[in-house]
Parts: sequence; structure tokens; C-alpha cells
Amino acid sequence: MVELVHRDEWGRLLALLVTRFRRLDLAEDGLAEAFEAAARTWPEQGVPDNPPGWLLTAARRNILDRMRSEAVAARKFPLLVVEAEQGAGDRAMADAGETLVDERLRLVLLCAHPALSHEAAAALTLRLVLGVPTEDIARLFLLQPATMSARLTRARKKIAGERFRLPDGDELVERVGLVARIGYLAFTAGYAPGSGPDVLRAELSGEAIRLVRVLRTVLPAAYDRSDLDALLALMLLQHSRRYARVAGGRLVLLPDQDRGRWRQDEIAEALDLLTPLADAPATEYLLQALIAAEHAIAPTAAATAWDRIVARYDELLELGDTPVLRLNRAVAVAEAQGPQAGLAALSGVALPGHRLPAARAELLLRTGDRVAALESYDAAIALCGNQAEREHLIQRRASADRA
Repeated sequence: MVELVHRDEWGRLLALLVTRFRRLDLAEDGLAEAFEAAARTWPEQGVPDNPPGWLLTAARRNILDRMRSEAVAARKFPLLVVEAEQGAGDRAMADAGETLVDERLRLVLLCAHPALSHEAAAALTLRLVLGVPTEDIARLFLLQPATMSARLTRARKKIAGERFRLPDGDELVERVGLVARIGYLAFTAGYAPGSGPDVLRAELSGEAIRLVRVLRTVLPAAYDRSDLDALLALMLLQHSRRYARVAGGRLVLLPDQDRGRWRQDEIAEALDLLTPLADAPATEYLLQALIAAEHAIAPTAAATAWDRIVARYDELLELGDTPVLRLNRAVAVAEAQGPQAGLAALSGVALPGHRLPAARAELLLRTGDRVAALESYDAAIALCGNQAEREHLIQRRASADRA
């Protein structure tokens, strides 16, 4: 029960505490202590009728105690009037009903402050808005807990003096866009294998989806959510394939995945989000979501509408030309028009890492140029830092060598 309440209520309670006490450090510590107390007492005494109210009261007591101690240590008179605490948590939750959404939005936007790097903002958002423990964030970002703790501390210090306010107009649009980019950064990190043995880290992507859901929930009613809807659809479509991406600890490419293991409920939710956006202006998130949707609705890999996917990539290139887009488009061109056309589309593409030589190797093999394909496989293997992907490339090379 405590874990469920922690997942659902952490961001809401922290936002209320930060709003009241204007001290991010005290609010976070006080709430963490409240959850620790709940974990100790609820199993024995039973879950209270209003768990969030209980936690808010306990956190407020912890914070007031800490502030009293600080005042005494600094030999100052107490600056706070201690309120009667009987039932205060329940009343605070009821009184905060109308403003809670605004306070959660303030917290989300504070964590995505422009002074922070995108990675620091992503880690701080996972910690403060979603309540992900520091140890888990460290694992998600492939860092030692001590290193992540230090990064979070530096991030907190950078925004310690910032006003806990809600921007409006263009500033709100810009900051929401930054939160969306941070969410997508965290999401793609889960499906972009790093230097370790993991094929993917779907739990990080799941937390990123939760962040985007929270952001959509707390935005003012008048805010245009169309791009956030497209982003959530994109994430859901890609996340729906997580159970089919790995088999026996090995990477399974899209054409070889068992589509029966795709989460159809998430695909249906994504398609429902995209339906009202049929006439919306083309954005990066929307076009990528439409590409992912083509894969989701195809009953088999062979039935995929690759010509429509190529057209979507052409639209994406008009918004911004990048080597990654060129590579992905070339793969789609190869499926739609043949491997020679795909190799021609790769001409002139420069991209560091193993993905480019790996794609070239696959296309060369399909043309029958086995020698050149083996050379490209060797180049890709030498550049690949992820153990699972490297083993996949080695297997592909061995298969090509035996052909």
C-alpha cells in the first residue's frame, strides 16, 4: 500500500509542501521521513482513512521540527507559528483541491529549469515529481548512486533561489516544451542501449511516460495539448513492443518480433490520441508517432506500408535534417524500393557509432556483396559499446560468413 501511495501521491504532496514552506530541501526530506514512518506503522496499525492527509500531516511535523532545530541552532527566535495539528493534514488536502494542479505544475516546471542540463533536469524530475529513489535513478542512467546523488545535489543548489512560480504566455509554452524534451530524452535513453550489458531499460521509459501523463494532467485547460498528445502516443507505441524486443537475453529486431506480445491496450490508447490530430500541423512528435503507428497497425512486417513511412520521413527532414533521420529514412527506402535504393539513400550520411555501418552491412548483404558486408559488420562490431547489440552483430556477421 505504501508503495502505491508513494507512486501516486509523492509529486502532489511535495508540491504542496514546497509551496507552503518555500524550502525544497526541507520539503523533500520531511516527506521522505513521512513515508518511512508509514512503512513502519501502517502494516501494524492499519492504513489510515486518508493516506495522503496522514502523510501530509507527518511531513509538516517533520519540517516544523527541522525548522525549529535550525532556529535554535542559529540562536534565533522561531519564525513560524505552529498550527494545531489535529486533522490538519485532512483539512490541508481539502483546502488545496483547487490549487493542487497549479502547484504540481510549478514543481514540474521548476525541475525543468533552463539553468539545468537536460540530463540533470531529467534526473531531478524523476526524483522530485515522480518520487523515483536516487538509487534507481542512478541505475537508470548507468551511474553509481554516489555520483547520481552528487548530481542531484548540484541540481537542487542551482535552482534553490528560483521563485516557485507559474509562468504564463510564451514562457509557459517554452518551459512545457522543455519538459516534453526531457521526458522524451529519458524515454529514448531506456531504448538506446548504453555501454553495459542491458539490451534495454524499459522501466526508465515507463517513468518517462508517467511524467508526460502528469504534465498533460496539470496543464491549464486552455493550453493546447496536441503536441503532448502526439508525444504520449509516440511513447506508448514504442513502449508497447517492450516484451517482444528481447528473447533469451538477446535483441530482437522489429521484423522478427512476436507481434502477439505487443501491448494492444497501449496501441489502442495511442491510436485514440492520434485520431483527433489528423488535421493538426506536422510536428516532430506527430510525424514520428505516425511512423510508429504504421508499424503498429501492420499485421505482419511484410505488410508494413513502407511507402507511407518514407513519405513521413521526408516530412520530418523538412522540419530538420539530421544524420539519424537520414539513416532511418534509408532503411525505410530499402524496404520500399530495394537494398540498392537504400544504399543510395545512405550516400553522404555521416554518423558516429555503430548504427551506420551496421545498416550498410545489412543492405550490402541483401545485394549479394558479401565481402563488403563483412567489412561493414567488422566496422560496426568495433564501434559497438553495448554487449547485447555487439553479440547480435557478431551473430549476424557469422551468419553472413557462412552463407
